[in-house]
Amino acid sequence: MLLAGAANASEPFQLLFNGKNLDEWIIDTPGLWSARDGVITGKSSGLKYNDFLRTKKQYKNFILKVTFRVTDPSGKANSGVQFRSKSIHGSHEVIGYQADIGQQYWGCLYDESRRRKVLAQASEEALAKIRKDGWNEYVITANGNRITLQLNGVTSAEWVEQEEGIEDSGFIALQLHSGPALEMQFKDLMIRELPD
Repeated sequence: MLLAGAANASEPFQLLFNGKNLDEWIIDTPGLWSARDGVITGKSSGLKYNDFLRTKKQYKNFILKVTFRVTDPSGKANSGVQFRSKSIHGSHEVIGYQADIGQQYWGCLYDESRRRKVLAQASEEALAKIRKDGWNEYVITANGNRITLQLNGVTSAEWVEQEEGIEDSGFIALQLHSGPALEMQFKDLMIRELPD
């Protein structure tokens, strides 16, 4: 299913989620992820490990749009959108970039299970636009060694990868973080692939 991009109708966005089921996704742990009424929901009563809902396809250069919300009034929830990511054999974990969500990490670019650190902190302008009790939108652009995160229309993080050997392609995944009970919802997932 294709949607015309706002900037150029000849470069359409592709829907990553059909709005009905998760047939085009890899479910790591059965029972944690569901799809209904155009929304993907990840829900746990508490996890000892991070869990990820992954695309079957690998992506290299792209613009990715994801609308999401955290249904956690405590503000302690943590989640994220993985990209250019790879599986770790025999583990629930993945390696790759993450557009972080929650706690003090809103709008940050994190390196999951690889360098295990925040690569780029979120801008104050983006943090001021967060709706902690409502829907938010990430626009993630990965083009060559440049990565840009926009949160609710404001640039939150920019990164130019300088380290040798860092993967420049991989799957996209939605995260349910380890820890206490958590519910995350995602909708309007769409991607525009860019030329290499």
